[in-house]
Parts: sequence; structure tokens; C-alpha cells
Amino acid sequence: MSRPPFPFTRDVAGLRDGRFDLLVVGGGIYGAWAALDAAQRGLSVALIEKTDWGAGTSQSSSKLIHGGLRYLEHYEFRLVRHALHERKVLHRIAPHLVRPLDFILPVFNDQRVGPFMLSCGLTLYDLMGLGGQPVRRHRYFRPRRLRHAYPYLDARGLVGGFRYGDCQEDDARMTLVVAAAAHAAGAVCANGVEALSLDAQGAEVRSDEGDTFRIRAQMLINAAGPWAMRLLGEDAPPTRLVKGMHLVMPGVPGLRNAFLLTADDGRVFFVIPWYGRTLVGTTEQTITRAEDALPTEAETDYLLAAVARAMPGLGWRREDVISRFAGTRTLGVAPATSLAAVSREFQILRPRDNVFMPVGGKYTTARCDAAEVVDAVASALGVVATSRTDETLLPGTPEGDFNRWRGSTLARLIAAGVDAEAAHTCAMRHGCYTDALLDLIEDDRSLGQRVHPAAPFLRVERVWAQSHEMARSEDDLSRRRMPLQLVIGVRGEV
Repeated sequence: MSRPPFPFTRDVAGLRDGRFDLLVVGGGIYGAWAALDAAQRGLSVALIEKTDWGAGTSQSSSKLIHGGLRYLEHYEFRLVRHALHERKVLHRIAPHLVRPLDFILPVFNDQRVGPFMLSCGLTLYDLMGLGGQPVRRHRYFRPRRLRHAYPYLDARGLVGGFRYGDCQEDDARMTLVVAAAAHAAGAVCANGVEALSLDAQGAEVRSDEGDTFRIRAQMLINAAGPWAMRLLGEDAPPTRLVKGMHLVMPGVPGLRNAFLLTADDGRVFFVIPWYGRTLVGTTEQTITRAEDALPTEAETDYLLAAVARAMPGLGWRREDVISRFAGTRTLGVAPATSLAAVSREFQILRPRDNVFMPVGGKYTTARCDAAEVVDAVASALGVVATSRTDETLLPGTPEGDFNRWRGSTLARLIAAGVDAEAAHTCAMRHGCYTDALLDLIEDDRSLGQRVHPAAPFLRVERVWAQSHEMARSEDDLSRRRMPLQLVIGVRGEV
């Protein structure tokens, strides 16, 4: 079955009436990729999400597609190599969503790891990525050049620095697009449908409208992240919940590069330009419940102090914080000397008959990790079919020369009255669906204006989200379809 990914249609009736090979519970990035993969292999698939696509952990990442340079320190070579391969794949199948981003890694004389070891690590990072990567190889810079380019860096003890490449994305946006691709491949999808219990024949669910009914399925993937264990009761496997928090700070004028920095306690964190603002994070803290994934004052102070130490020239203070957000990773239980050393290796658990549960992994590797889960499901069903998600372009990906498409699309948006920054943001978020947005702008030029002066999102995106992207609430619109709550701090902290 094949249909357009947009309009992305909520089909609660289809869930109630169907009998499926596979029910995927959880509309984060892992659930979305699993549903797309399984539907492409010819399985009948249902995908449900209790709130909205990407509304849990998948909206609260560092917004990166990256190999995880810091994992080399803990000898997690397989994870890094795996992630670097995925960085290449994801950029190829969605170049409008996954964009190269240079990182600056300044080196100070009081750091644990000196320039020589960092150079060795970055050389290995480049080599493990193999050929065809979307980013440049690393390069060393002397202190004087770094200070000239980034005058807010601390000059005391600065002995040089490196530039290396990774990629950036909008995590909630990408999750939505993958879920819409699953819909296009034939999956029956609905947000606002909560799983109440799971068993070997399916799940009891409740819709936002208050209806309780049963979804019948031969196999289930419990991809509900930190909420997954509640659906398993006594069968829940031991896991570890690790919270990470980010600050959203003002934009740094002219800054196009991100930074990888080290705090006083040796933990690394990012400073990343994003939609005209700056993300700072992440922290790491073990929690016991998903509801505990909330920003705290102590973590805020920790990140502000860490930035002030490495970049005193920015002068950021508590009142400069625009918004804060936190998310939770579900990791396997294994001995580790610190949270930074806890393995992110992906595992597939089988807590019950016919129930599969992904644990560990990271946003970058969700596609290939989900393919492993679907391999296990297909084997259990006796289905012989291989994953094709590594070769299928995601919705919105232009055909032909990407740079030529981008130049042409930007020119058309600007001609329609859209400012240059918002035009670039719109094109990179919607890809070739920008044509449909332009049609709406041509009918009503006011739709080409920004939703808010400080955010590069257009009024037409709000209209499109309601008509084509299954947005049903104000949070859907202002947190995930357009991250206004982060960028301008509406509704306070998220």
C-alpha cells in the first residue's frame, strides 16, 4: 500500500477495526522508524502514541546526528562507528533535515586530555566515518586564530583547538516526518491513543476521546521509552533512567559553529546554535520515574557556570535563560564508574511472549536499531524480508541536485515576501513540500510572515500543521511542529 505521507491522517477507526501483524506502542523516533521499516517489508502495522509524535524523549535531545566523539574515551568503538555510518545514511536520505555542522573543540592547559591525544581521537573519528561523509575532516587551530574568531573564549590557558564535523537536526520535526513516512507505507497511525496494557494478542488502549478498545496484533514493539516498564508490570526488565537537561540561551551574533567543551568535573557538554538561539547541555542524572525529567535550578547553575568558565566573554546570567527542557534515556543496567561511562549500546529485550522492547541506543542510530527489532519480529512471524529504510528517501527530500533545489526554493520564498532567514528555515524543515506552502502563501500573503518576530517560523506552517501534520493541540503546534516554546520561551519553561 502506498499513499502520500501528507496529509498525515489520524485513523482511530482503522486501529479499532483492523487485525495487525505488528503493533508499535510509542511514537518517538524508535517507534516511528520501526513502524516505517515493518510497513515497508509488507507487514500490517499499527502505530500509536499517547500524546503526540516525538512528545517524550525524542523532542528533548541535543538536536544532533553525530558519532559521539566522547564515547571514544570509554572505548565504545562499535557504537561510534555505527553512529558515524548512520550519520552518512541519514544525510543521504534526508539532506533537508540532517545538515552538516562544524564543532570547535578548544583545548586548555588544565584539561585531562591534551592536544596530542585529542588529535589522535579526532583522526580516529575521521577514519571510522569512512568515505562519503557529509562533513569535513578535523583541523587544528592555534590559540591566536581561535581568539580572533571567538573572542568570548577564555584566553587564560588556551593552548589551541580543533574543528571537526557532525550534523544537526530538529528532533521533533524528524520524528514527525518518519512517522508520516510510515503512514505513507501503509501503517495505521494515531496520536492521542494510550496503551493501557499489553498481552500476547495485542493491547487495550484508550483514545483522547475517552473510548477504550482493543487493538489486535500478533506481535508488539514496546517503544514507549521511560514509560515502557509501566506497561509490563512484574515482567518489566531492570533498566536505568538517565535524565539530560538543556538550556536555551540567546543567539551569539555571527556564530555558525557549535562547541564541545569540558566542565570542571570533566564532563563534556555542547554549545550549539539552533534557530537563532543557543542550546547548552546536556547534564546527566539518574532518576527513578519519567515524571522526574524536569529542569532543576542546580543543573541550570551547573551549565551556566560551565559556560562562564570556558566562554566568559558571553556574560550569560540566569536572567538570560530563555527556556529549559529535559528528556530521559532508557539504558540497560550494567556496572559503570560514572554516568558518562554507562553504555549506550542498543539491546532488544523480550519481556513477554510476542513483545519486543528496545533499550539503549541514541537518536542517531534509531533507524538501524529499529531495523534490528523488526528483523526479530519478522523472524518470529516467519516473514523473509529485509530492511529498506537505508535507501528510501524521507518525505520532503528533493530529487536531483540538492543545492540547486535549495537555491531555487529560497529565491521563490523571498520573492513571495518571506525574509531570508525564515525562508532558509522553512525550506530546510519542509523540503519539497515547501511548494505546497508557497501555494498557500500566494493565496494569502500574510501567511508568509513570521509567527513571532524572534522565531524564524511562518504563519503558513501553523496552517499546514493543522491541516496536514496531525497537530491537535497548542503544544503540538508550538512545541513540536514549531519549537516556539523553546525559541521564544512562551508558556515559560517546557
